[in-house]
Amino acid sequence: MSVQSVDRALDVLEALAAGGGEAGLSEIAARTGLPYGTIHRLLRTLLARGYVRQESDRRYALGGALVRLGGVAERMVGVWAQPYLAKMVELSGETANMAVLEGDFVVYVAQVHSPRRLRMFAEVGRRVLPHSTAVGKVLLSDRPDAESVALFARTGMPRRTANTITETAAMLAEIGRVRSRGYAMDLGEEELGVHCLAVPVRDGSRVVAAMSVSGPAERIDALDREELAEGMRKIAHDFGLELSPVPGEA
Repeated sequence: MSVQSVDRALDVLEALAAGGGEAGLSEIAARTGLPYGTIHRLLRTLLARGYVRQESDRRYALGGALVRLGGVAERMVGVWAQPYLAKMVELSGETANMAVLEGDFVVYVAQVHSPRRLRMFAEVGRRVLPHSTAVGKVLLSDRPDAESVALFARTGMPRRTANTITETAAMLAEIGRVRSRGYAMDLGEEELGVHCLAVPVRDGSRVVAAMSVSGPAERIDALDREELAEGMRKIAHDFGLELSPVPGEA
């Protein structure tokens, strides 16, 4: 059984997040269906606790107090992901990673190393642009193309290797392929000689993270790509169920 005031406060925060982090009162009302008076009361409490702030134009924005909670939550999700990443290592024999999208960058938040002597890894905490990585392509595949176009305009899509896709139209086509097949590939686009396959982690209908395996190109290419992707999607699906709220639980 849910507590109505808590539900409504979370609805307001999610409405702000859906608006890119900020929204006016009428937008919040439209997204939540709540009366203006209720929204005002909730916002007063959220403002006092630092979870919301009011801008000079009287619009409301997500507040700095959420950064602290988000950082702790991100670390905990990385811990929870470890056994699932270990299953991906067992499945592929290669290093497994999990990454999330923060602003314009992909951030690696968890990793389990391959047992092989020659192995590839991205340091946890490393930030990279999404257009040159399999995890980035997966994370962008859940967003409208217009958001990706705006991101590419800001980042400039720099060329990391000779294989990097640096044209917006070509990348949108690539993201379309990711949506249709359910996984993404990085074929030496971030680092020559390193290939990577990534799948989405869903919290309900949303893609909240990407999980990948990466290794020397010849070893990744020797694996059955479709079989590997299918196995990885099953593992990522199970992890997503752990993240998702269970209907009916208090």
